[in-house]
Amino acid sequence: MLILLVRLPFITEKEKKSPLGIHFLFLLGTLGLFGLAFAFIIQEDEAICSTRRFLWGVLFSLCFSCLLAQAWRIRKLVRHGKSPSGCYLVGMVICLMLVQVIIATEWIILTVVREKKMACSYEPMDFVMVLIYVMVLIVVTFGLSLFTLCGKFQKWKKNGICLIITTFLSVLIWVAWMTMYLYGNNELKKKDQWNDPTLAIALIASGWVFLIFHAIIEVHCTILPAPQENTTNYFDTSQPRMRETPFEEDIQLPRSYMENKAFSMDEHNAGKWDRSLLFDITKTV
Repeated sequence: MLILLVRLPFITEKEKKSPLGIHFLFLLGTLGLFGLAFAFIIQEDEAICSTRRFLWGVLFSLCFSCLLAQAWRIRKLVRHGKSPSGCYLVGMVICLMLVQVIIATEWIILTVVREKKMACSYEPMDFVMVLIYVMVLIVVTFGLSLFTLCGKFQKWKKNGICLIITTFLSVLIWVAWMTMYLYGNNELKKKDQWNDPTLAIALIASGWVFLIFHAIIEVHCTILPAPQENTTNYFDTSQPRMRETPFEEDIQLPRSYMENKAFSMDEHNAGKWDRSLLFDITKTV
């Protein structure tokens, strides 16, 4: 985030400037995932448990909403070469995230406030069921990211490949932690000891996947300077070929060279005339 802030005045391309808002939101959400992992390490109380239940889905919905907006943006770039406006992308992310905010708030109100239950007394299945909307975001993002490889603008397909890898690894992480959280820990009879570490590992693993396979690459592509337009690519076959003209027409050669060339031409012509004359005399004899 500091690198983006420092390099912000030097980013002039419209296609690179439009996603800066969702880049900041994505990095903020990733930072929140790393911070939330500490809530599963320290001793739990009512405030800590409420924080876990609320922020888990909200932070993941923020990250995957940014990835979904990024997938939609790259698809536009690959097909048409134009990016949606930055305000439109940020508004899209916030609207998608607010849905999970409403779901998490209602869950806490219904269980803690209305039914007077302890914030730490919830079943693993209830915790996972509240995250169904986040799972939908993951599936939609992964499906849309596959279409980022279909288009005529090749230079944006690298971003699409990174997005596909990020969402695919995220799917694997979610399948792994939900399997352990719902069934594996019970089968191993380690439910009380391993539930919190399972969730903490899922947060850290997702954060590193977001950083390595998406955030670092996108920031690097954003701060790269634009290529110079007047630079000639001699290996580009689409460039017009040079006009084929005689060497002497475009370059003024020295006078001595021209005289020597004329003399050599006279000698050549004289040699041809001597050979033709010798052939006629031989034929006559």
